[in-house]
Amino acid sequence: MALDNKTDAGKRQFKIVGTRPLRPDGVDKVTGRARFGADMSAPGMLVGAVLRSPHPHAQIRSIDTTRARALPGVHAVVTRADFPTVDDAAIADILDNCMAGDKALYDGHAVAAVAAASGAVARHALELIAVDYAPLPFVTDVDAAMKPDAPALHPSRADETVPPGLSANVMARHQFGHGDIEAGLAAADRVLERSYRTEATHQGYIEPHACLASVGPDGKADLWCCTQGQYMVRNTCAAILGMEQGSLRVTPSEIGGGFGGKTTVFLEPVALLLSKKAGRPVKMVMSRDEVFRASGPTASTSIDVRIGMTKDGRITAGFAELRYQGGAYPGSPVDMGSMSAFAPYDLEHVKTIGWDVVTNRPKQAAYRAPGAPMAAFAVESAIDELARGFGLDPLEVRLKNAAREGTRASYGPTFPAIGLEATLRAAKDHPHWSAPLGPNQGRGVACGFWFNFGGDTCVSLNITPDGTVTVSEGNPDIGGSRASMSMMAAEELGIPYEKVRTIIADTGSLGQNDVTDGSRVTFAVGLATIEAARAAKREMCKRAAQVWGIDADAVIWEDGAVRPVSPNAGKHPPMTLAEIAAIASNTGGPIAGHCEVNAEGAGVSFGTHIADTEVDPETGAVKILRYTVLQDAGKAVHPDYVEGQFQGGAVQGIGWALNEEYIYGDDGRLQNAGFLDYRIPVASDLPMIDTVILEIPNPGHPYGVRGVGETPIVPPLAAVANAVSHATGVRLTHLPISPPRLLAAIRAK
Repeated sequence: MALDNKTDAGKRQFKIVGTRPLRPDGVDKVTGRARFGADMSAPGMLVGAVLRSPHPHAQIRSIDTTRARALPGVHAVVTRADFPTVDDAAIADILDNCMAGDKALYDGHAVAAVAAASGAVARHALELIAVDYAPLPFVTDVDAAMKPDAPALHPSRADETVPPGLSANVMARHQFGHGDIEAGLAAADRVLERSYRTEATHQGYIEPHACLASVGPDGKADLWCCTQGQYMVRNTCAAILGMEQGSLRVTPSEIGGGFGGKTTVFLEPVALLLSKKAGRPVKMVMSRDEVFRASGPTASTSIDVRIGMTKDGRITAGFAELRYQGGAYPGSPVDMGSMSAFAPYDLEHVKTIGWDVVTNRPKQAAYRAPGAPMAAFAVESAIDELARGFGLDPLEVRLKNAAREGTRASYGPTFPAIGLEATLRAAKDHPHWSAPLGPNQGRGVACGFWFNFGGDTCVSLNITPDGTVTVSEGNPDIGGSRASMSMMAAEELGIPYEKVRTIIADTGSLGQNDVTDGSRVTFAVGLATIEAARAAKREMCKRAAQVWGIDADAVIWEDGAVRPVSPNAGKHPPMTLAEIAAIASNTGGPIAGHCEVNAEGAGVSFGTHIADTEVDPETGAVKILRYTVLQDAGKAVHPDYVEGQFQGGAVQGIGWALNEEYIYGDDGRLQNAGFLDYRIPVASDLPMIDTVILEIPNPGHPYGVRGVGETPIVPPLAAVANAVSHATGVRLTHLPISPPRLLAAIRAK
């Protein structure tokens, strides 16, 4: 539900929301006091380690752990045989990804694990485990995996949407759109057909996966881990291990980056089972090599696009067929890619078809707006090529076709108030758009979209006897939510920001909360925080009315205090929050506000990016000269955090466009499992990234908030590619635009 479907953000004068107070976690993080996943420890703690398959696809004939179990210092060894049978298909896939069953399905797939007195003993024990593999044919490319004769990972797993006769690796088919594509294309002055490819990229979080598990003799367990969702970890681990959810308490640590990559489990069920067998706490930390080989990157893709356009820039039809490989298990983000491909445009004729394909790669995980950047790269590149082919301004073409309030979205619904047109007009007026360019320099523009999520949310707001306030929320803070919740609570209560502290609760302290993903937290948790504050205000009004001996509806909350609604209610001096809190014990006891909600009305998000590049024609190296992000935030609660989200998404998209890719060899093994060979952008690669915050209030939130974390990564792939095309006169349809790839294209021209 949406608790308040009428926002007052457009006319309300905020006092705290929209300001830039200090972040509450800053001191702890810069001084090293903050505790991340690998910082956790417990008395008697053991060290866990995982044995991983060296084969991309192999039958596991047998696993002999006898010598490992006999090694002094080894307290537990587990294989798949130690886990209970799981009937639910989705949970079974997660279990199989955590610990291989009959087959190893990718290079790095876990096949056994040990818990020992030290890391050295654990590593030695892994060397003593004998696994008899029978290597099988493998496939790591999405197009190759779709061929009828491709090696099959999961025969007979395709769902009912897949037509007969296709490769057994095709798991699902998705289709969206409306109108008549052929009729729309026939009305065009030119129809452009292109094929595009993007490679898998990693989220690039600095902190590797880590957890500490402790299972008691009574079966009750505690788990500390770095995660984007402690409730997801609890529910998933309980389902895998056959536990009651209430028997497992999960506490999230500080998180050193996630970006979607920490929305699933990898080590946690294994650590819990090792602890149960050993009778002692077990700590597990992935190495960087393990993070790359065995945790989820995003999908690699192959996309065909057909777009028709008239010579004055009107898009008459848009069609895209998207093929995403999601690793060794079903569930690639091709459905969201298919929905978001044409979402920025008002099209009469539009259709997308998406294919979910499995390959011998690690199971993909979410990465900021999962599925959308790849789809936007293809569509935005094609629109840019058409516009330039007609000699039209690519920004004006986007304005002519932009989705607006009342537009029927390409994926079905009708848009309410949205901010795409505002971002395009702001881009047109921005000095960046008209700045001169030099030799070998080019400018690109692209638009991006994300749905934004809501979901299960639970917040508790407690007022202490001295008038300070504690907000308990159930979502790890990966984008500034503690500051944002404190600001919204303070705004609603009319007290200083410094009087509110927001903490992240464990799974035993609050009701169910969905994962921190999909840009849901500032919207959904903010909505619940506001309602919890309003509930507390209603209670404080009752307490004051009780003291004054008048009806509760005769008092109002205003500027952080309760006062009579009118002189007719009596001449009582205002009572501040602190004054009411001080006498709470005498008026009924502690004062708190709570909100439990499945939040709806998240409000979609749009952005426009401008990129300037310079290409060295001798080497093919691309330099980003200037970059501007323009995006609708609905209402920027803490503008510093919003700008940081804009800039962070842009940087990750730039890396995706220019450098980052998973490289698999002919042996099916990952060749660049580390930051030396998998190159993410560093400060010297980038200019200062300019940001422009637009605020078109979201009608589904009382303060007008929209999530902002996903959309910034959607346009950069196309914006950079379009800029490079403008600079060189050659158009690359395969990302990343690495120097060898670009240099070859320039020389071929």
